[in-house]
Amino acid sequence: MTALLNNEIAYEVIRSQRATADIVIERDGSVVVRAPEWADDDQVARIVRSKEYWIYKTLAEWRDLNAAAVLREYKNGAAFLYLGRAYRLSLVDGQDAPLQLKNGRFLLRRELVAAGDARLAKLAFQDFFRAKGRLRLGDRVRYYAPKVGVEPLGVEVKELGHRWASCSPGGKLHFHWKCMMAPQTVIDYIVVHELCHLHHRDHGDAFWNEVDKVLPDFRERKEWLRRQGAALEV
Repeated sequence: MTALLNNEIAYEVIRSQRATADIVIERDGSVVVRAPEWADDDQVARIVRSKEYWIYKTLAEWRDLNAAAVLREYKNGAAFLYLGRAYRLSLVDGQDAPLQLKNGRFLLRRELVAAGDARLAKLAFQDFFRAKGRLRLGDRVRYYAPKVGVEPLGVEVKELGHRWASCSPGGKLHFHWKCMMAPQTVIDYIVVHELCHLHHRDHGDAFWNEVDKVLPDFRERKEWLRRQGAALEV
């Protein structure tokens, strides 16, 4: 269901088996309300109106942060992030792999951009981050799962649109390939965040208490993601 706040801000309502309502501004600037199944439209609208100031404030911050988003160019010397560090790009000939990270540089096959179409170059970066993510994110999930006290059913790295990660009802964790552009400390926050959702599906106090037990400095890591996330593009 989609509704409007003050006839100008659209928000999507997703109902599920949960105890409390939760309002989030997604990475694409959309407003999503996750509400209990028992909450009718009027109750949800009252919840949204009670958070009106926060919604307007957060959307304004989102617009400011996204104004600084970088439009990537696939040319020699362009910088691309991996694990929070910027690496320069070199276009090369005669390379078997579409993209490699070698000797402190990203090496991209020249023919992928020779026609002026960035689509193949972007796919090369996505495939690189997916492959690296399956290994690293899998390792971090195995490291943190016992600390959180859960046993996830699997890890998948893929395109998730405006979400950094998600947790399926069956216990499988899904991570956006762009997570691999963030520093390791932020990746660990995303991992712990999703693992804690295996205890609590919402973002209530009990959920954040679980996160705090494992990562007492999670607020700093979360803030980095909020401020820098818009720039994580390839």
